[in-house]
Amino acid sequence: MDLMVNDKVFLVTGGTKGLGLATARVLREEGARVVVSSRDAAAVAQTVTALGGPEHAAGVAADNAAADTADRLVETALRDFGRLDGALISVGGPPTGQVSDITDQQWRDSFESVFLGALRIARATAAVLPEGGSIGFVLSLSVKSPWPGMGVSNGLRPGLAMAAKALADELGPRGIRVNGFVVGSIATDRLSRLEAATDDPERTRRTRTAHIPLRRYGTPEEFGRLAAVVLSPVASYTTGSMIHVEGGALRTL
Repeated sequence: MDLMVNDKVFLVTGGTKGLGLATARVLREEGARVVVSSRDAAAVAQTVTALGGPEHAAGVAADNAAADTADRLVETALRDFGRLDGALISVGGPPTGQVSDITDQQWRDSFESVFLGALRIARATAAVLPEGGSIGFVLSLSVKSPWPGMGVSNGLRPGLAMAAKALADELGPRGIRVNGFVVGSIATDRLSRLEAATDDPERTRRTRTAHIPLRRYGTPEEFGRLAAVVLSPVASYTTGSMIHVEGGALRTL
């Protein structure tokens, strides 16, 4: 299928590994150019090279929590490629722990990166997107149901999902789409670290996959293919949706 993204430009935060990198790869394979970001400058440089070099990719070492990151990302896209057609907004996972144990500072820091930083990038992107542009937020199952030991995610991501839904209403008259991805257990470094923090990582994995109808974790590539489709003009009548990528783990509609 032709995703109709040839020469279009997409911003992918968290684009040097995991879900972001997988999405950036698919977009590049389909002919798009990408601007990737992460806090690791070396990883950004390596990813730009892997994605075809400066003619096809640009990189920004930036923290989503920083107040100037959104403008830096958009300015890079416009300077290097002359346009911006969409964005996949993803951040690293917030700290784990029970709601009653999370400190005030952890809440503040997580709000800046998970919530406010994501909205800043969405606002800055929306300001320059043309008709047909699209924004995708990488969310999690905590949007629909709390995850044990993930107090910060349970607290912040549902609010971000509702903000994304409201933004879809606001930008719809301009022909700009906004969607969220409700992501379950995907085999990323983040999930491996969460498993490693348990008493028995192998048992943890068996228990988790036993509750997934497909009986396995998803792969970043599976997410990347779907995310690229939703960001592309192929999904031109899909907006304001929370799109599940979780192997059937969520039992609610």
